[in-house]
Amino acid sequence: MTASAVAPQAAVPVVRLAVPALTVPSPMVTPEVAERTLSSGLRVLAVRRAAVPLVELRLRISTVADAARLPASSLLADTALSGTATRNNIELAIELQRIGGDLGASINADRLLFAGTALTSGLDQLLDLLAEVLTSASYPDREVSIERDRLVDSIHVALAQPATAAHRALLRRLYGEHPYGTELPDPAAVADVAPQALRELHTLTAIPDGAVLVLVGDIDPQRGLDAVQKAMEAWDTIGTPSLMPSIPPWRTGAWQITDRPAAVQSSIRIAAQAVPRSHPDYPALQLANLIFGGYFSSRLVSNIREDKGYTYSPHSGIEHSAAASLLTIDADVATDVTAPALHEIGYELGRLATLAPTVQELEDVRQYAIGTAALSAATQSGLASWITTLTAQGLDLNWLAGHSKRIAATTLEEVRAAAARYLAPANTVTVVLGDAAQIADSTARLHPVEVQS
Repeated sequence: MTASAVAPQAAVPVVRLAVPALTVPSPMVTPEVAERTLSSGLRVLAVRRAAVPLVELRLRISTVADAARLPASSLLADTALSGTATRNNIELAIELQRIGGDLGASINADRLLFAGTALTSGLDQLLDLLAEVLTSASYPDREVSIERDRLVDSIHVALAQPATAAHRALLRRLYGEHPYGTELPDPAAVADVAPQALRELHTLTAIPDGAVLVLVGDIDPQRGLDAVQKAMEAWDTIGTPSLMPSIPPWRTGAWQITDRPAAVQSSIRIAAQAVPRSHPDYPALQLANLIFGGYFSSRLVSNIREDKGYTYSPHSGIEHSAAASLLTIDADVATDVTAPALHEIGYELGRLATLAPTVQELEDVRQYAIGTAALSAATQSGLASWITTLTAQGLDLNWLAGHSKRIAATTLEEVRAAAARYLAPANTVTVVLGDAAQIADSTARLHPVEVQS
């Protein structure tokens, strides 16, 4: 054998392991929730979940970020932790680090949310820091100026993204001047927000009456309730939570093309009316959505991604807010296949709305829905988020366990009926962001269109 020769190797046998059959999902066990409503109107819920020595905190304050308030509201969430009457932002951060914790704020049209975590031993300090922010956030001029400039820049960047522009066009088409119709504020209006406006808005927004504070972690629930009551004694701002106005009537009509000259892609956004989690049709609608486009093995993915290659990641999902539930469909496709993609999306919607899915399809999405629900509530963070979400909709954790049972009992006929009721193409609203000169004529052969600049 020469030095460069390679000795032959014996073929390695291929061992094919059988994929085990799916087992019947274990019933979800609902943990005990301790609850107390303070004299201020703050509702507190605490759950022991001793997986790791941490505690998760969520504080949801109902608010309405309408068009007039949106510029200041968006900045308020970014600057609420920029300082208090006794600490600057650096000192707040140091205190959070000392207890192995973090605390942040976010806002949308429905709520102001504070979310945080800490070592179990630092719960009292975390609550004290939150109470300090709620009662004496100072919105210092320098920090507000820095965050204001950063927010203005980030809005400009977001508005330049086709996905953001398409979503904005859909919301405006659906909701008009309603608070849900504007997701991002005008950057020029944000640039004009003064620190004093934030201080005034904080007083109007940070109201305990109707707010919900959730604790989940390695804690004694009753002790957690006591800790919240002690820390939040000073948070007694008087006020009434704002009520979200009713949404506008649903309008279908012509497909809207929002012109984006020279775009190489079209961003397709389609919406259908959905129902809240408490509605009897919700389990069947959730399963119908999964079959249509709600996970990777869906019909929509198989059709316009795997079979035709029109798009990389089409998706559909159900979104819930205080005043509306919405099923949305997203697909970004090459300009020259915009009309064919719209045709295939409509075909899959119509097929599901008129023909029952197969038994195998239903069983696949049933397992997926039950499994993902269990996984999403398995962690401290996930459970805290679920409790916060459900309480905002007038539900509790019993709904989550019961929902898995309802999913397991949903029939083919119920899924077919839900698809016919909610996913029929004639009941959808369609917005396309793309080069109107390239796509309007071909799209109009499928459905009447209106072009907006």
